Amino acid sequence: MRILIVGDVIGKNGTQFVSKHLKSLKKLNGIDFCIVNGENSANGNGITKESADALIDAGADVITLGNHAFNKPDVTLLFESGYPIVRPLNYPTGTAGEGYILLDVGNHTVGVINALGRINMECIDCPFRGIDRVLSKIKNKANIIIVDFHAEATSEKIAMGYYLDGRVSAVVGTHTHVQTADERILSGSTAYITDVGMTGPIDSVIGVKKEIIIKKFVTRLHQKFELSENPISLWGVIIGVDENTGKAFSIERINIS
Repeated sequence: MRILIVGDVIGKNGTQFVSKHLKSLKKLNGIDFCIVNGENSANGNGITKESADALIDAGADVITLGNHAFNKPDVTLLFESGYPIVRPLNYPTGTAGEGYILLDVGNHTVGVINALGRINMECIDCPFRGIDRVLSKIKNKANIIIVDFHAEATSEKIAMGYYLDGRVSAVVGTHTHVQTADERILSGSTAYITDVGMTGPIDSVIGVKKEIIIKKFVTRLHQKFELSENPISLWGVIIGVDENTGKAFSIERINIS
């Protein structure tokens, strides 16, 4: 099975870029299943019904979220309406939504897990133990399991990769909006990359107008963020997984402009 994972989609322009290019990208690369991180798809901050519909219509099978999951009120309605959207599993018990989803792809079942890191993030439950609990529920139900670990620190992401090596098909990092060049297959046949990057304006500071961010760093004063209007690039990875064993055999970075 060939699985495409698309990095954080930034705002309306990023969503429109996905709408324009995702179906052809999937066809060109023989993609069987597609995961899109949509936590910034609504004006760079959260997700709405409009942006979720656009990503799903474009070809996303599952939308993952992150630390901006609940920044828009629409998201609770999306969970209640059965949208294929997962939020980080380590929010407190009783939080709307689920941290994992199971979907049938042909004769196989794919599990997608979303978790949030804790370094330089809001205080939240342990992602390591949280994923353990989910795996105990789904390991006999899903042939293939993909983890989107939405985290700031490279060390925390790398540790998670090794922690889950041999127990899931892939661990991919999101959140920093900068694609890393450390994609590899770990010793237990788990595909890993520290960050898949973003789908947003490359001539920016992680999606925001560079002049605004520079001024913030220089003056140390609060600035109102505005998304850059510069041309968009789509960053992500394509992972090859044995459908019967769930073991990954390839991972390739992509960059579409």
